[in-house]
Parts: sequence; C-alpha cells; structure tokens
Amino acid sequence: MRGGFWRHFDFWLLGAMTVLVIMGITMINSAIAGNIELTVTTPLVNRQIIFAVIGFVFLMGTAAIDYRLWSSMSNTLYVGMIIVLISLNVIGAALFGSARWFTTTLIYIQPSEFAKLVMILSMSHFFVQHMPEIDKPKWALRSLLMAMFLTVWVILQPNLSTSIVLLVIWFVLLWVAGIPVKHLVGYAAAGVTILAITFPLLVQFQLVQDYQVKRILNFVSPDPNARYGDIYNIQQALISIGSGGLFGQGYGHGTQVQLRFLKVRWSDFIFSAISNELGMVGALIVIGLLVFIIWRCLWAARISRDTYGSLVSYGVATLIAFQAIVNIGVNLNLMPATGLTLPFVSYGGSSLLANMIGIGLVESVIMRHKVLEL
Repeated sequence: MRGGFWRHFDFWLLGAMTVLVIMGITMINSAIAGNIELTVTTPLVNRQIIFAVIGFVFLMGTAAIDYRLWSSMSNTLYVGMIIVLISLNVIGAALFGSARWFTTTLIYIQPSEFAKLVMILSMSHFFVQHMPEIDKPKWALRSLLMAMFLTVWVILQPNLSTSIVLLVIWFVLLWVAGIPVKHLVGYAAAGVTILAITFPLLVQFQLVQDYQVKRILNFVSPDPNARYGDIYNIQQALISIGSGGLFGQGYGHGTQVQLRFLKVRWSDFIFSAISNELGMVGALIVIGLLVFIIWRCLWAARISRDTYGSLVSYGVATLIAFQAIVNIGVNLNLMPATGLTLPFVSYGGSSLLANMIGIGLVESVIMRHKVLEL
C-alpha cells in the first residue's frame, strides 16, 4: 500500500495545533502562578495536560476512521446528544438551578462543546442528502428547525455564547451547501428581525440572563468613570495588551498577570495575558498559527473527494475561526464579553478535546482525498 492513507496525513496541521496547545499550557501555568486556590485545590495545568494527551489519542483515532462513517451515524449522534443535553438540564435544574458540566472526581465534562461537533456532522449529512432541494425554503426551514432543536437545550443551561456558535455553524454550512445568496440574505434579515422582536421575551423568561444584557449595554455605552464592576476586566485586558509592548514583559513577569489585576487570565482573557508577557510578537504568533490551522481546514474542504467531507472541513474551520475571532475581539474590546475560549490555548478541557477531535475529522478527510494506491 506504500504507506496507505497515513502517507497523506497533514503533519503541518498537527504541528501548528501542537505548538498552540503547548503555548496554551505554558501560559496557563504562568497565569495561575501565585494563586494558591488554583495551584493546590484545582490543578488546572495538570488537567489541561491530561485533556491534551487524551485529545491527541482521540485525534489520531478519529483520523484513522473513515470520515464517511460519521455520516451514517449522524442521526444517532444527533439524538444521543439531545438526550445528554436534556439529562444535563434536568439534573442541573433539580440540583443547582442550572448546569453546564457533568462533574467527576478528576475532570469536568461540558457536553455543549461536543454538541458543536454533532452540529457539524448532522448538518453536513442533512445538506448532502437534500442538496438538490436546498434552494427550496421548505428544506432550509427544516434544517433550521433541526439546528434549533439541538441549540435550545444549550440555551436553557443557560449558555448563550455556545448557542450562537451552533447557529453560526448551521448558517455557514447552509451557505456552503449552495443556497442562493438572495435566500441567505433574506433568512438572515428575518432572523435578526425575529430576534429583535422576541428579545424582551427571552430576557423575561431568563433565556438571556441579566448579566448578559449588562455585557451588551456596557459594550454599547460604557460608563467612562467606572473603574470596577462590569467593565473592570475589559479595562485590565486593554492595559495588559498595551503594557506588553512589542516583546512583552517576559514570561512569568507580566505585572498585569502576576499581580492578578487581569481576571480569568487563564481562560477567557489568555490572549491578553500572552500579550502582556510575550508582547505583540507572541500575540501575532498565536494569531498566525490559528490562521494557518483555519487555512489548512479550508484546504481540506477544497480537496475533499466528496461533498460531505468538504462540509465537515468547512464546519471545523468555521468553529475554530468564529471562536478565535470572538475571543480576540472581546480581549480588544471590539465585541461584548461572551465567555468563548481561544481554541487550543485557553484553559478548558472539554473545549480542547472537542477542537482536537475536530482536527482529527479534518485529517481523516485529507488522508482520504485520493484513491488508495495499491
């Protein structure tokens, strides 16, 4: 077989992702330095390393499996994920009022992160099955209802940011599947109109939480005299980025990070921590690696042997690109705070594992883009 499928394995994609994961673990270690609560009772670095190792195993295993197998299993995965999300909502509502994680002795599992992969796989399968009819409003509406039935259980956690990611994945795959642009624009306009009309109801029924409304209001019209409260960390993030300069204050020596002025610096605001300690150069390296990974996913979509593989690759590219843009945008105060992690870099085991499995799916597409030579 002369190496079989594995000789087409994209080591450039794997290498870029690995560098980002290592940078993330390294920065998490610096970000929690001196914080006794995080280094003793909650070993975040150890957990991230464990998830990285597990993620690597799952990545290679997913790459080894023919990606077309997931198409035949997409309905089962879709129903299974809905059952998991409903169970999480029922248990969470009964015990805590809300919940986003299944908690074990060592790790926390956030099912909504894996719902993103299920959305990619199930929507890709749906669009391939109905591609000749996708320009008909009936089928576009059916795909939306299918996407919303999965998304609603994430909204109820409540987890608005992940819900937006799920709908963005659906929207992009609908576009890539070949729906006419005029229809796409019409659906987008209708969606924005419906959201504007129903937003007060979403707030009233607490599908959108008060703190989420405050984030939007503080972004649109911040109080220039406020030093603490809702805009505190955004201010500290901007100070962290600005004070880092070109080359940063040095790993483990960033004043904003080590003195803990910057909150959630190992997760939502790790980009600001990187900028503070590694400077603009370090930040650009992270952005460059993310852009390279997204480009390789788009390249995989272009060379795929079939439409399903192409849609799956586009979906993974959308997932990584959207989360990266939003996370960095929040750090730069270009978007309201959302809570989305920076792919492969921020602390978050479930997010890291899901993203690495996504790369495994793309690798599977790349490895099988040519007929196997015997």
